[in-house]
Amino acid sequence: MVKVGIVGGAGYTAGELLRILVNHPGVQVTQVVSESHPGEPVAMVHEGLYGETDLKFCEKLDINDIDVLFMCGAHGKSRDFWASNSAPAGLKVIDLAQDFRDQSDGYVYGLPEWQKERIKEASKVANPGCFATAIQLALLPLASAGLLKNDVEITAVTGSTGAGVKLGATSHFSWRSGNMSAYKVFEHQHLLEINRNLKPGGELHFVPVRGDFTRGIFATLHTACRLSIEEASALYADYYMGQPFTFLYPGVADLKQVINTNKCLISLEKHGDRLVITSVIDNLLKGASGQAVQNMNLMLGLPEDTGLRLKALAF
Repeated sequence: MVKVGIVGGAGYTAGELLRILVNHPGVQVTQVVSESHPGEPVAMVHEGLYGETDLKFCEKLDINDIDVLFMCGAHGKSRDFWASNSAPAGLKVIDLAQDFRDQSDGYVYGLPEWQKERIKEASKVANPGCFATAIQLALLPLASAGLLKNDVEITAVTGSTGAGVKLGATSHFSWRSGNMSAYKVFEHQHLLEINRNLKPGGELHFVPVRGDFTRGIFATLHTACRLSIEEASALYADYYMGQPFTFLYPGVADLKQVINTNKCLISLEKHGDRLVITSVIDNLLKGASGQAVQNMNLMLGLPEDTGLRLKALAF
């Protein structure tokens, strides 16, 4: 069994990782590091794991006794970690923070639908951001065909888990319930990685919105496009053919189809000269931990969907 360690083990993404990995047939989680909960049972923090694991949080990582390391700390913590630690030969690293999404220090950007073959050969992968995943999957077929030439208008609504486990004014139930608000308009940090990777010919005008729900991203994009709806649908279907988690959906995609899964569903409409694209994902799974396991599977030479055939929440 492949031995797995997790750093930053008390947050939402680590909890989702554990939920997947304790049932993954090819790996064994042996270390979960949390500076705030050392010695405590993992299942008393990630309560949905009660009865599934006897793991306890440890204060420090024995990096020489694992094969795969998932880094789930806050942004900036990954660079701090490597300033005082060295990776042993053969260690596979998947970083869920934004520290290495610029593909510096030998990291490969971990969007499988974009560069799967590079991920297979990588020892270090930088997992994409959640908004970046939903938006790039919506635009990759156009970019690959040289058709991403015009400005793109983007509105994406995210659940409260996107803000992380630490309580803040805009994640408090009393504020979030029955409420919505825009934030970081045209300035969200995920625009950096999207522009870097897709190299659009026009501007990406992105309005992120806080939604009145806990998990998921519902992104709507529109841009001028010369393709008919039939041509656009064929382009998207061909691009994602054979991908195990990203699909062109023939109807109007909605969040409940993807919550608790590693899937991205994309639907298309044409209105005049505008192509309207809807992209829906679970921000904690395809937007974070599920995609991280997908990347691990590719790096280990396992079937890409191992441990990731998850049931949609539905109703």
